[in-house]
Amino acid sequence: MEKALQKYAGKLVRAGLTEEGGALFGLRGVQTAWSRADASCASLETVMAAIDKQAILFAEPAEPYRTIIDYLVETSGTVIEPRDFETRIFLHDLPVLPDLDPSSVAAVLKRRRSVVIAGRGVVTFGKTSPEAAFVLYSSVCFACFVKFFSDMLTHARRNGMDRPRRLVLNKVLAHLDFPPATEAALMKGPFAEEKQIIAAIAEAGRCMVDARLVDSSFGNISYFADPVLYISRKGGALDELHDGIISVSLAGSTASPETASTEFPAHRDIVLMTGRRAVLHGHPKFAVILSLDCDKDDCEGRDACPIRCPHQRFVCDIPVVSGEAGGGAFGLCHTVPPAMRDHRGVIVYGHGLFTAGKHDFNEAFERLAAIENDCRREYFRRISGSVDR
Repeated sequence: MEKALQKYAGKLVRAGLTEEGGALFGLRGVQTAWSRADASCASLETVMAAIDKQAILFAEPAEPYRTIIDYLVETSGTVIEPRDFETRIFLHDLPVLPDLDPSSVAAVLKRRRSVVIAGRGVVTFGKTSPEAAFVLYSSVCFACFVKFFSDMLTHARRNGMDRPRRLVLNKVLAHLDFPPATEAALMKGPFAEEKQIIAAIAEAGRCMVDARLVDSSFGNISYFADPVLYISRKGGALDELHDGIISVSLAGSTASPETASTEFPAHRDIVLMTGRRAVLHGHPKFAVILSLDCDKDDCEGRDACPIRCPHQRFVCDIPVVSGEAGGGAFGLCHTVPPAMRDHRGVIVYGHGLFTAGKHDFNEAFERLAAIENDCRREYFRRISGSVDR
């Protein structure tokens, strides 16, 4: 048990989401195990019992997330309301409490999956394992990052940038990751043997996570070796994919297997429509931020943006499309693959970025990183004149 707790505490540190010793994991058993000793353990154990969950996480965000979350707490009141895909699907919103009172925290976690403790950190849980708590905490950090930069850009466009906002933004920028490198020197394809394909997918997944182009438990990867599509499992951690890949023959039925990534229909149609074999879907932050940036305040389709946008939109020559995860009537399989045919990538509104390579993942990764870097530059171009960079 303690080994699992240490594993996910270490992953949070490597992802830059907390500092060493900043994550406190607990796992209930005959005796509750903790990742480290802390004065908060008793309160958190009370919370676990009250919500009937086996795992809990209380973590203090590392910079720039600490400053971002503190700012959102100050400006949002009792609830932070991000607009990204991960929030809509997993979190709904982010309640805020003034302190780690067990009864108050438990009351919130009975209706939401996370709670922000003002000035201290974030509490999340896992029904049976620390992995789920790790995933939810990663989602909170991602959602707050996207909301912060999105809100700053919207405010700068409408009202200019006042001194307090400029100071906060400059403090965040001082801790921002460097842009990801666009070359990864991944395995060269095309690949025919299953062993090679699995190794190439696993390598690409680790590289995406290391470059912080996706959190480890979001995004998906596939490779097509006609007639078989190899794809990451639903909910699979992209930095641990050796046992997280399934194979699906596209000869005959093209239905989505239950264990495959939710985005199987989009991957299937991308490879069939474009002839490219290697597909990556990541959640690079600035691509997501700019997908949310729209100056059509009076748009008749504003409330339906995530599902069906009535306007053709581009960011840095990359199309921005709407659509739901999966293959339903408004599934991404209807919007992403057609847009991919004539472009080097496709951004999904509030969600992430798809790219593809002809023979292996080198081209797909280079495009993923390059588009994110283009979006990063474009973000600062749009907000220029209001921020000291």
